[in-house]
Amino acid sequence: MGFNLDPLVALGVVFATAATDAAYVFFNAAVVARRRVRAANWSGIWYLLSAFAVISYTEHAVYVLFAALGSWIGAFLSVTWLVRAPHPSR
Repeated sequence: MGFNLDPLVALGVVFATAATDAAYVFFNAAVVARRRVRAANWSGIWYLLSAFAVISYTEHAVYVLFAALGSWIGAFLSVTWLVRAPHPSR
């Protein structure tokens, strides 16, 4: 029983989890800012984006490594963007 890694699926998992973590960071930022509609929107987006990655790595566990990589990238980039973004009260 062999497993052939599909590079497109692996890349899709990286991008899906990067976007998922970015949505999670923006969701938390919206919650902290008490922005109900933004928080609800980011929450919905967060779950929609995670579906592709979950389906992919439950089929083959090796894709969890790509999910972890995408998760790291998404959190790092979105927090970097939030730090540089102008604060709305300024």
